[in-house]
Amino acid sequence: MGVARSDPDGLLATPVETVPRQPEGAGLARIVEIVRESGAVVVYVGLPRHLSGREGSASSAVRTYSGALAQAIAPVPVRLVDERLSTVSAHQALHASGRPGRRHRPVVDQAAAVVILQTALDAERSSGARAGEVVPPHRAGEDERAADEADERRGETDRMTSTADGEATR
Repeated sequence: MGVARSDPDGLLATPVETVPRQPEGAGLARIVEIVRESGAVVVYVGLPRHLSGREGSASSAVRTYSGALAQAIAPVPVRLVDERLSTVSAHQALHASGRPGRRHRPVVDQAAAVVILQTALDAERSSGARAGEVVPPHRAGEDERAADEADERRGETDRMTSTADGEATR
C-alpha cells in the first residue's frame, strides 16, 4: 500500500513509504502508526472502480479495510476517493522522470498514492470542501477480522492517503 503526505499547506503531495501487505493486521497497524505520527486530520483511501465507474470485488475489500481503518484511527475521518487510472498515471510519471520500467515496481504504489492525494488536494482547493465519501467505522469486534480479510483480498490498486494540518499524509 503506497503512502503519501502533503506539505503543511496541503498544496503538494509527496511519497512516504510502501507498507507491505501483511497478515494479522500488521499493515493496518503500520498505517495507524503513520497517521498518528503525522498528526493527520483526514485519511484518503483510493477506491478502485472499473473504467465504467462500477465497483467490483476490489472495491468491496477496500470498503471493508477502510471501515477497519476508520475504527482504528477515530476520530480522524477516513474518506474514499476514486483512484481510477492512478496506477497508469504513476507509471507514466515514473517513465517521464527517466526511471526504467523494470524499476517502477518498488515505488509505483507510492507514486500512485501521490497521484490520489494530489487529486484530492486539488479538488479540495477548487471546491472548498473535503474530497470523497466518508467511511463509517466498523463496529467493535469487526475491525480486526475485517482488516485481516481486507489485507488478504486487496489488489495492487489499493492505496491509503491522509492529509493533516501542518502535515498531510496520504
